[in-house]
Amino acid sequence: MDSAFSHPILTCAAAAAWERSLLADEEAEWTAMQRAGAAIAHAVREDFREIGGLPDGARLLVLVGKGHNGGDALLAAQAILAALPRAAAEIVPGFGIAALRPLARRSLEALVASAPGRTRVVEGGSLRNGQGTYSVCLDGLFGFQFRPPVAAATAALLEAVNAHPSIRLRAAVDLPSGLGDANRAAVFRADFTYATGIMKTPVVAVENAPWVGRIRYLDLGFFSRASDAPGAADRVLLPSILTPLAGLRPAQTDKRTYGHLLVVGGSASYPGAVLMTVQAALRSGVGLLTACAPASLVPEYAARFPEAMWVGWPESADGGLGRDAIDLIADRMARGTAMVIGPGLGAAPETLAAVCEIVRRGVVPLVLDADALRPEVLTAAGNRPVICTPHAGEMKRIGASPAPNRILVRKGSPTRIEDARTVYHSFFGGPVLARGGSGDLLAGIIGGLLARDAGNLLLAAARGVVWHGRAADLLARERGQVAVQTTQLLDFLQPALNAAP
Repeated sequence: MDSAFSHPILTCAAAAAWERSLLADEEAEWTAMQRAGAAIAHAVREDFREIGGLPDGARLLVLVGKGHNGGDALLAAQAILAALPRAAAEIVPGFGIAALRPLARRSLEALVASAPGRTRVVEGGSLRNGQGTYSVCLDGLFGFQFRPPVAAATAALLEAVNAHPSIRLRAAVDLPSGLGDANRAAVFRADFTYATGIMKTPVVAVENAPWVGRIRYLDLGFFSRASDAPGAADRVLLPSILTPLAGLRPAQTDKRTYGHLLVVGGSASYPGAVLMTVQAALRSGVGLLTACAPASLVPEYAARFPEAMWVGWPESADGGLGRDAIDLIADRMARGTAMVIGPGLGAAPETLAAVCEIVRRGVVPLVLDADALRPEVLTAAGNRPVICTPHAGEMKRIGASPAPNRILVRKGSPTRIEDARTVYHSFFGGPVLARGGSGDLLAGIIGGLLARDAGNLLLAAARGVVWHGRAADLLARERGQVAVQTTQLLDFLQPALNAAP
């Protein structure tokens, strides 16, 4: 996959070395800090939209350490206050004003000068009884070069902030204070971590998820020359992976240019999943789509989505896929360029046996989802190109690992896409996806992209995950996290492309 679509995730030591090679003097550091502050402010305001938007009279709590992270937090506060003329900030210098290093002090002076009468310095002890109501807490106490131990007073400050009942959004600058290449006893507990410039390995470590919260990567241009960037087994996916989808299509083109996807799914017990997969595939830009579903469901489905070519297969006694459907589906598969199989099929023995036989006969690349994620189905696929899309429970069931012809999409927060050499992390999306059907939509999007470019499984999987996640972010920001339906995400697929860099 093109390295321009991802950046390396580095250890703290490797990140420090890379930054030293880029930021040769104080003015270069100051420029980078200004970019970081502006990026954090923008990201906080965007993410706060999921809970109604940052109010005009927002109160900010800014935890400031000695160095650059403290400066980044102060510059972020400056940008937020500039955008919200009624907002105010309370600044807690964790080690006192006198301990601020030159650029952190410069950041404080810039904040105070830009918002006269709207900033004040407070003692951290005032937070221990839960006083005050804050829209946002910006954590800039420690940077990624933090070394233990945490002093008792600082640990008490972190504990007080973590326990404070009236902070609506806790934002860690770069990584939560107290977190490093090894876990620590006293750590800021973030709702969002805004990784600035370089994503560090402690941020993505699974064991650190309770402190890190949701992750946003803020690209500051540190890897503008992708060919010069350090190599890494873990990489962060960029929104630029969507850019090729966002441009004009060639004038002289037709539906066959964009692939022919076959979707197989559905049963009497689970009638909705395959419909959501088909709906998402239709929105993915695929040229042709054949949908194979239980014969009793096809008349209704075809009336709702006539763009698909619907094929009704004879149902087994329990309303599922049976052996009588194998030849019918195998014949249709020969005409396609990719296939999605699994959504809503159920796990009846006859169904799973039929799935194995269909997969065994197939010649096109596969997306195995939901009920098709079984060890016996993977065995039947042999060396065929396969994308597997398991959630955590399905991952335990299949026990699969990446291989040259197998891509794993480990759904979660974050979602990880793995090939035989690299793990790609997608930090798009969030709790709005924690509802039934979001995985069915993802399978349809990935399937449609795979049908268009059947030779590039990794790109289809990664691009589909980012697209799905970006649309979910836009949905949550526009309509909130709670009172939405899963399929509303599809209305934000085109806006997600329009917003691609």
